[in-house]
Amino acid sequence: MATAAAIALAFGSPALAQDVDIQEYIDMFELLPAMPPIPAGTTMSEERIELGRMLFFEPRISASGVISCATCHNPALGWSDRIPRAVGHGGQVGDRNTPTVLNSGWLEAQFWDGREPDLEAQALGPIQADIEMNLTLDEAVERLAEFEIYRNAFAAAFPDDPDPVNAPNVALSIAAFERTLNTPNSPFQRFLLGDRMAMTDQQVRGMQLFVDGGCVACHNGPILSDSQFHRFELPGSRDEGRFLVTGDERDRFAFRTPTLLNVAVTYPYFNNGSVDNLHDAVQLMGQQMLGQDFETDELDDLVAFLHALTGEMPTVEIPALP
Repeated sequence: MATAAAIALAFGSPALAQDVDIQEYIDMFELLPAMPPIPAGTTMSEERIELGRMLFFEPRISASGVISCATCHNPALGWSDRIPRAVGHGGQVGDRNTPTVLNSGWLEAQFWDGREPDLEAQALGPIQADIEMNLTLDEAVERLAEFEIYRNAFAAAFPDDPDPVNAPNVALSIAAFERTLNTPNSPFQRFLLGDRMAMTDQQVRGMQLFVDGGCVACHNGPILSDSQFHRFELPGSRDEGRFLVTGDERDRFAFRTPTLLNVAVTYPYFNNGSVDNLHDAVQLMGQQMLGQDFETDELDDLVAFLHALTGEMPTVEIPALP
């Protein structure tokens, strides 16, 4: 791998103006599109998105009436919760860290273990999980149907459904809203578009190290995740990851590659939230996945690059619920 000194010579300020010097690295990345893919048979209508926004913040679809999707996916905290492991019904602490919902529409598998394929399937899981919201879907639907505002909102979002207040439509609405939670215009995205002043020299060196060091092998695509599963054992963790879903020995201790977009604001890290800062997280990844220890200056450059991945947070007004 190239040394930090060599990279500094290649990527000093004069070189930044010459696209030819960095184009080979830029070509390793993809721009973040305006919207993630929309599954066949569904829609991103304004009515469906608005209903999904209400449901995302609605605590009545939990047994206690105080937990909503936004409890763990807090807009003020990078749409996560910034605690090591999620806390749900009755103060129970889950086994895993809460992934951010930002840009999650591009993921090809949901949850750390990939047990659901898309946002629609993911949306209903936490409602039913006894350690999270602890409510049956029938009870959740019954609660929503008590309110005229919800009956009207479901009818507007699903005009062809004669009985629209139902669990599948809850999932479709929440998923539609979540697909709007994207973060464009990061310094990195602007750099890819041609603004060579959008990232600092140190961030550019970090980008080059990210490619040359092999990080891009798993952290690729528009959200820097291949949506695949890779073995990663954290010290002291007994979580067997995707093996619990598939029973395949090859999946033991394997977890889905998380997105790196906005990683600077979605700490703590890894499936059990055991690491609270990027320097330690990057070093641990280097040791386990790349078989190497980064030097201090290399860590500094890589972390600087990761900070360039923070985009514009979606502006979402908290709804006035019935």
